[in-house]
Amino acid sequence: MGSVHASAQLNGAWRPALSTDTPQTVMQEYLDGQLKGFDPSILQRFQVSALGSWVVIVPKPPWDNNERVLTIYPPPFDTVTVYEQDQTTALALDDFKVSAHGHGRLAWRVPLSQAASVPILLKFEPSVTLSAPVRFEIQPWNEYLQQDAQWLVFASACFAIMLAMVLMALCFALMLRDITFAWYAGFILCYTFIQGVQTGFLFHPLEWEWLSGMGMTSGSIAVALSVAFASLFMMRFCELRTRAPLLRVPVIALAVGMSLLVMMRCSQIALLTDTAQILLNPLLMIGAVLLLLSAIAAGIRGSRQAWFFLLGWTPLLLLNAMTSAQANGALPSLDWLNDASLAGGAFEAIVLSLGLADRALRLRQDRDLVRVLADHDALTNTLNRRAWSERANIILSSGEPRPVALLFLDLDHFKLLNDCQGHNAGDRALVAVSRALSAELRPTDIFGRYGGEEFVALIDGTTEEHAMHVATRLCRRVHRLEIPVNENVMLSISIGVAMRRDDDDVESLAERADQAMYTAKLGGRNQVSLYSGIKSSATSTSSGLHVVEKRRRDI
Repeated sequence: MGSVHASAQLNGAWRPALSTDTPQTVMQEYLDGQLKGFDPSILQRFQVSALGSWVVIVPKPPWDNNERVLTIYPPPFDTVTVYEQDQTTALALDDFKVSAHGHGRLAWRVPLSQAASVPILLKFEPSVTLSAPVRFEIQPWNEYLQQDAQWLVFASACFAIMLAMVLMALCFALMLRDITFAWYAGFILCYTFIQGVQTGFLFHPLEWEWLSGMGMTSGSIAVALSVAFASLFMMRFCELRTRAPLLRVPVIALAVGMSLLVMMRCSQIALLTDTAQILLNPLLMIGAVLLLLSAIAAGIRGSRQAWFFLLGWTPLLLLNAMTSAQANGALPSLDWLNDASLAGGAFEAIVLSLGLADRALRLRQDRDLVRVLADHDALTNTLNRRAWSERANIILSSGEPRPVALLFLDLDHFKLLNDCQGHNAGDRALVAVSRALSAELRPTDIFGRYGGEEFVALIDGTTEEHAMHVATRLCRRVHRLEIPVNENVMLSISIGVAMRRDDDDVESLAERADQAMYTAKLGGRNQVSLYSGIKSSATSTSSGLHVVEKRRRDI
């Protein structure tokens, strides 16, 4: 007969195994119609029995006697034995004895000597847990290889995404010293391991023989750890401490409870391991609902990251709920749920990574805002004395010495302004003056409020003549603001200029500029004075400006 390029149509029958059974008696019962029929193309869960279950798969005509493969998907954890005429073949996820294996499913290569019309007898060995539903398919060899390769590409991509997100999170945890990234990495890594065990990816193609016989135990431990890590992660990620403090305690309790289950499962004490296995599923359901409600509560109360958590967690939660329902006989036609859970893990890893990136960006923005507030004067929004000194020190200590001028500016008659018009008027004057001075200076000049009505400006790469020109322009700009102090006096500014010396630091340079500023005050205010040694020289900015009081300062 010619090759069939599609899966063969199948009939199926089964019954629980008995102690008196032999393969011959079971086949005879099938021929007599005593076994319960089922459709092998949709998911079927076989009744849990202490001795397992017998399953007969029968291809429908037309038959294809070319090379073909029987597949069982999703792969059960326990062994499936195939009975041939004179031998048996054991199929298992953790079987490393034969070279050919199905990836993401159990596969048996039908011998060419066996006619396509011959029924295939299988025995599902007893399961220590609830048996998962499976479906059967007989495919031509070439079609099987193509489907197998496609699944490998799909699964490898999903696992690669999850592991890449884990490595990224661990790097950020070390660089930023933020344990939130570590909890996320632990959660995704455990989920990756769970999917690796359930799909058999860790056994084939990775060939982790050391896991042979440990799939169920290690899988249960990974499930409990994943919930513990997820609880610790979402508590910090969704800001439960501030957004939903009442739910923080039960979430911590869930993490502690799951950690205790892990220790019980690893204790090797029969009573403790059995108890842990019994408690695992109820705690999983309670934990899933708790984390979902906590994220919703945190999101409603303003946690942006909670919505990222919900976007990544909810699809996975729905898939797990559907898988649990399927294990109890529901949704038999949705045979793609197992692979969907793998894709869901990759999707969640990406979404939560984006959420962590958004969180890191927001934390950085908040940090930058705090730094701006710490570096800037609250009233004038210019650099405060500490921040200005730090930046000026950087200029003075970087590279080869170069010409630098420091301008020390002090408002004239500012105390009189406060006395006559009140402190609110004084504050408005400070704001107006700081804006005017900032507008006159270059973006590269370092300008700040030194204290009270005093301002300072550091001009890098300038000459003495240029520094005096800049100071004179600033002096005129303030006078043109025409801010009245009283009926006879307008607000002005006195400026002292000092040029950098080789041994100068910020303090010594500011001290000389301050002395020059006092000289300008004594010379009549509204002037610029250049420090030139023991005695500073004062240069009037505008001879026509009104000058009041010859005292040293009106502060």
